[in-house]
Amino acid sequence: MIPMHRFSLAIAGMCAVPAQAGEVFAGAYVHEVDTPFTLYTGESGADAELGYRFDPIEQLGAIGKPSPYVIASLNTGGGTSFAGVGLSWKIGKGPVYVRPGVGLVVHDGPSERIDPFTGRHTELGSRVLFEPEIAVGTQVTERVAIEVSWVHISQGRIFNAQQNPGIDMIGVRFNWRL
Repeated sequence: MIPMHRFSLAIAGMCAVPAQAGEVFAGAYVHEVDTPFTLYTGESGADAELGYRFDPIEQLGAIGKPSPYVIASLNTGGGTSFAGVGLSWKIGKGPVYVRPGVGLVVHDGPSERIDPFTGRHTELGSRVLFEPEIAVGTQVTERVAIEVSWVHISQGRIFNAQQNPGIDMIGVRFNWRL
């Protein structure tokens, strides 16, 4: 008969999961940058972004082992803020890399906003939006990286075919590996 404490240790050893250490990221962004992907919404200010990126999912090797992330962005000018989840891929093994990502976010922008000069609707068309992004980064130390990134939020005319102003943000974020 196996003593109970050895049996417990054996079960605990079989169930042990390796520690997962992700990274925290924080950044500052210019809100509503004029790009070909957006229309003017009348918003301004800066955005403070905070997020957490989990380790890559090894089981999704067929699509490049993406890292899940959670993100929150607060607009300092009273414009649209958002929070959501997504997947990102770190491409490159050297000190410089590219990090594309795609997610879904929920925002607090107005449900109806009309430009008084053009009569055009400038609300985002849906409470849930797509959040594609791309960053170019450099590894400063083993635990610290800096990225210049573009983040876009819009509904891609899927939820409202009549309009899709979208909002682009461009900024810098710092990543801290835990």
